Amino acid sequence: QLQLVESGGGLVQPGGSLRLSCAASGFSLEGHTIGWFRQVGREEREMILCIHPDGTTYYVDSVKGRFTSSKDNAKNTVSLQTNSLKPEDTGVYSCAAAPRAQRCDGAMDYWGKGTLVTVSS
Repeated sequence: QLQLVESGGGLVQPGGSLRLSCAASGFSLEGHTIGWFRQVGREEREMILCIHPDGTTYYVDSVKGRFTSSKDNAKNTVSLQTNSLKPEDTGVYSCAAAPRAQRCDGAMDYWGKGTLVTVSS
């Protein structure tokens, strides 16, 4: 079964950090475009980070300098390190993957169910 599973979410105070993980099973993440998305309530899901197969990474302005992502091919996982968290970072964080170089958007092939990050004092 092809799936992505996120973990690492939780409650954190403003200024804190969390490390999220996205684990793939049933397929290899090598050669895939990988995206991290954030959704707040019923608002439209926002792409916050996109990693292309060649390693080129795009960050949305709101997370630049605070979030970084890395891929571990041996473990078939992608991590998202979130630092200096703000209340507006609260949301459900999901990862997605596509077996080609493409834009990170709603048309990606595989999606995880997400992990909730709550930034609050």
